[in-house]
Amino acid sequence: MKIIAQNRKAYYDYHIEDSVEAGISLVGTEVKSLREGKANLRDSFVMIKGGEAYLHNCHISPYSHGNIMNHEPLRTRKLLMHRKEIDRVRGKIEAKGYTLIPLKLYFKGSFAKVEIGLARGKKIFEKRDTIKEREAKREIEKATKTSRK
Repeated sequence: MKIIAQNRKAYYDYHIEDSVEAGISLVGTEVKSLREGKANLRDSFVMIKGGEAYLHNCHISPYSHGNIMNHEPLRTRKLLMHRKEIDRVRGKIEAKGYTLIPLKLYFKGSFAKVEIGLARGKKIFEKRDTIKEREAKREIEKATKTSRK
């Protein structure tokens, strides 16, 4: 599994409850650009319309050796998921107020896949708590390293 892009900010801004793997429908030059590692998931999100899932605002840079037929970088891309998965996720979104956020973009074999997280937004004080916990872990690791020497 070769990871192309990760949405690290998603773990800071959201509580990730569940994750689902989905295929992604791409054009030829998009695949070549992904193989070069040129993708960004920062402000992207997933919407469900008409029983199908779509990935919005995912930036895949134009292929460097492409011609006039290169793809549009911010186009909406269809996600390939089973009907049961889409219905399950839609039920949670409508009932509990969750959001679908892409977490990772990677190749599994020769297929491009997206890991989608079912997320609930964090409040400002929860973000502060996350930062405090992270800093406390760093301090503990520093202290144990110096005691070993």
